[in-house]
Amino acid sequence: MNLIDIRLVLTQIIGFLLMVWALRKWAWGPLIGVLEARRAKIAADFAAAERAKAEAGETKSRYEQELRGIEARARQRLLEAVAEGQKVAGEIKTQAQADAVQRLERAQDEIAREREKAKELLKEKVIDLAIRSSEKILRQKLDDPAQRRLAGEFIDELGALR
Repeated sequence: MNLIDIRLVLTQIIGFLLMVWALRKWAWGPLIGVLEARRAKIAADFAAAERAKAEAGETKSRYEQELRGIEARARQRLLEAVAEGQKVAGEIKTQAQADAVQRLERAQDEIAREREKAKELLKEKVIDLAIRSSEKILRQKLDDPAQRRLAGEFIDELGALR
């Protein structure tokens, strides 16, 4: 008795080989092609991501450099503005001091003129009083008590003028 049927084994081997050939031609080939295309797409995506990352790094460094330049220019402008403000403040202070000196000189001149006017007015009043006193003296008798009384009145009138 023959346990193995050769025709059945050969038929199964031929069927298996035909199935392997059919799978290889119509299933594995396209499946491997799809897998290879997917692997290539993923590799291309990774490469594109690396390029984008590199470009982003370059852009970031360029923007940081520009930002440093802008900050430096802003600091420079601020320093220039402070210097200009100090210059203007100095000019204003100098002008204010010059104006104050001019006003002080004008005030001193005006005080001197007013003093001279007051002296002239006082001189005229003293002359007027002296003339009136002389007139009174000449009209009255010139004894000692009368002279003392007239001199006292003269001094009182001088005190009233101040």
